[in-house]
Amino acid sequence: MSAHTQTAEKGQNTTLLCQESYVCSGTDEAIFECDECRSLQCQRCEEELHQPERLRNHERTRIRPGHVPYCDSCKGANGNIMHASMMGSRQIAAVRCQVCKINLCVECQKRTHAGGNRRKHPVTVYHAGKAQEQEEEEGMDEETKRRKMTEKVVSFLLVDETEEIQVRNEDDFIKKLDCSPDQHLKVVSIFGNTGDGKSHTLNHTFFYGREVFKTSPAQESCTVGVWAAYDPVRKVVVIDTEGLLGATVNLSQRTRLLLKVLAISDLVIYRTRADRLHNDLFKFLGDASEAYLKHFTKELKATTARCGLDVPLSTLGPGVIIFHETVYTKLLGSDHPSEVPEKLIQDRFRKLSCFPEAFSSIHYKGTRTYNPPTDFSGLRRAVEQQLENNTTRSPRQPGVIYKALKALSDRFSGEIPDDQMAHSSFFPDEYFTCSSVCLSCGCGCKKSMNHAKEGVPHESKSRCRYSHQYDNRVYTCKACYERGMEVSVVPKTSASTDSPWLGLAKYAWSGYVIECPNCGVVYRSRQYWFGNQDPVNTVVRTEIEHVWPGTDGFLKDNNNAAQRLLDGMNFMAQSVSELSLGPTKAVTSWLTDQIAPAYWRPNSQILSCNKCNTPFKDNDTKHHCRACGEGFCDGCSSKTRPVPERGWGPAPVRVCDNCYENRGIQLDVAELPSDEEGGTLIARKVGEAVQNTLGAVVTAMDIPLGLVKDAARPAYWVPDHEILHCHNCRKEFSIKLSKHHCRACGQGFCDECSHDRRAVPSRGWDHPVRVCFNCNKKPGDL
Repeated sequence: MSAHTQTAEKGQNTTLLCQESYVCSGTDEAIFECDECRSLQCQRCEEELHQPERLRNHERTRIRPGHVPYCDSCKGANGNIMHASMMGSRQIAAVRCQVCKINLCVECQKRTHAGGNRRKHPVTVYHAGKAQEQEEEEGMDEETKRRKMTEKVVSFLLVDETEEIQVRNEDDFIKKLDCSPDQHLKVVSIFGNTGDGKSHTLNHTFFYGREVFKTSPAQESCTVGVWAAYDPVRKVVVIDTEGLLGATVNLSQRTRLLLKVLAISDLVIYRTRADRLHNDLFKFLGDASEAYLKHFTKELKATTARCGLDVPLSTLGPGVIIFHETVYTKLLGSDHPSEVPEKLIQDRFRKLSCFPEAFSSIHYKGTRTYNPPTDFSGLRRAVEQQLENNTTRSPRQPGVIYKALKALSDRFSGEIPDDQMAHSSFFPDEYFTCSSVCLSCGCGCKKSMNHAKEGVPHESKSRCRYSHQYDNRVYTCKACYERGMEVSVVPKTSASTDSPWLGLAKYAWSGYVIECPNCGVVYRSRQYWFGNQDPVNTVVRTEIEHVWPGTDGFLKDNNNAAQRLLDGMNFMAQSVSELSLGPTKAVTSWLTDQIAPAYWRPNSQILSCNKCNTPFKDNDTKHHCRACGEGFCDGCSSKTRPVPERGWGPAPVRVCDNCYENRGIQLDVAELPSDEEGGTLIARKVGEAVQNTLGAVVTAMDIPLGLVKDAARPAYWVPDHEILHCHNCRKEFSIKLSKHHCRACGQGFCDECSHDRRAVPSRGWDHPVRVCFNCNKKPGDL
């Protein structure tokens, strides 16, 4: 801490004392302030000092509680305003130098006592009361009040260089603006080339020179992204943007960001310091106008309806003020006083074939700077005049401004591929349209970005070409087309009126069918013994459609006869298995008891595991320990070891955990198996061998069954070997978790995610079949 600051704290006072020390020696309380004497005076010093005739007319004011004198340095030695012209008004003193005997404001203290010996002068600190501050505000002129209102304004990053909004929500946006949520505002933004002083212009136009928006003399751009601040005087949101023609990455995204800012603005200032107006200025505004009308007008209308905004967002663009600063050249129109500059600008637009139809107005405001600093008063008046005009763009609440920016950012976002970009325009269509490309012909989608989120399909105005790889043909019924309807039809195994088994029989006899919802079955591939014609030549029309990434093909093989046959056989096998499950279990248990050794507990008496006491269910398997003969679950009897004392050896057999741990204990002679039990033991071993042999046969039969399933798979189904987990819940498939195909999309799902049943006519399934959870939610026919 400096010596000056330490002295200031020691000299801190609560009561103003006489500063003259003429009669009272500086110990009495000050009663008067004399402007000419530039001091606070007690009663006795005031009377004695003003006894001479030449001092009687000094202007003296009685001091009120909390009074703080004015700065003497600002007033000058003779009371004339010196520093006040720079500060804008007379400043209240912050300290009094006890050596120099003068009152100083903060700025004058820094200017006169920041260095040298004066830095160590003892000072007395003043504390202005609220009454004094209120009195000072009442005495301020309008310009001073405006300056005071902007003293606490700060800017914040609204959108970064990657087009990500940096405020969390609407409330955060209002909080950073530091304004009321019910306050109606307008938006003013600035554009121009990098280094033309855009931030400096905003600081002097709206904030009286305060550096609200950062400026820098460095070569690198000091404004990256979009910054915003609230002007409480004019009730506007001021937006500073990144300059054009700068050395930057993600140039396409940053250029698109400028148009989003332009779309939410009510007034745009285009700042240029070129001695002559360049074509880039007119090209930028012309391309921005075209892109605004083509892409943003419809989106702003949709935002109004989607967000339920009380104040409609204007579909007409903002007003534009071209602020032109020159040094060596004359301003536009100065050579021809009879012609207004706006007329010359319109002629320039017309010559360049640029038509700024989106902007509500275009004005020119020029200033010629012979000697710095730049005069911004003309621009300030032009801005205030445009802000007062509410005929086209009306003020709206800050929440509406945020929602509009959020909607545009959500719609027009994402990376822009450089190989698809047209560099002949500032705002090519690739900045705002879908980046999907047809896989067959290579043409691009002409819909807006992210249109798939709203369920809007891809679209292209150009015609596609047929590709055998994607088979992008679509059949439509010729009879319906001649009646003015366009009905799509697909080849399939059977008609919708046929039962599954009857349809398979007809398919085996007369081939696949083409069925129209209005005309019925219009074609069978083997209807006659010979002479069957192609459907394209008789009953259907062929159209070629685009193949967009992520979409299915068109005339995929919907002849699912083989899969339907497998589904039917699996259903019959499952039904027989379920119906015979009870008797089979009972017979198996009886047979097992007949060939079991005498020391085994009968299956009918085993109701729960002998160790963990888990009750056995119908489908649970009971296991006998070969040592003790009790019944256990699989988890409690998974160990194996030879049991020669029971006749099981030398090969290891199943034992429970207790007997495995007590393997060293030998049985008594009385417990050894008798000859009769030995015969039963041999029968048990034979039974287990037969079961193992049958299990191996069943396992061997599963292998060709898998090959048959893969051969019977419809073309649009994902192959089984490519399905590793459920397409919906992402569970990994295993032996216990079976794979199921959705008959609509062909993806693989678990049973829980595909237990719904629904007809899929487009795939040839006219009767309810298995569909996944997502396809079942789709409206209309699948």
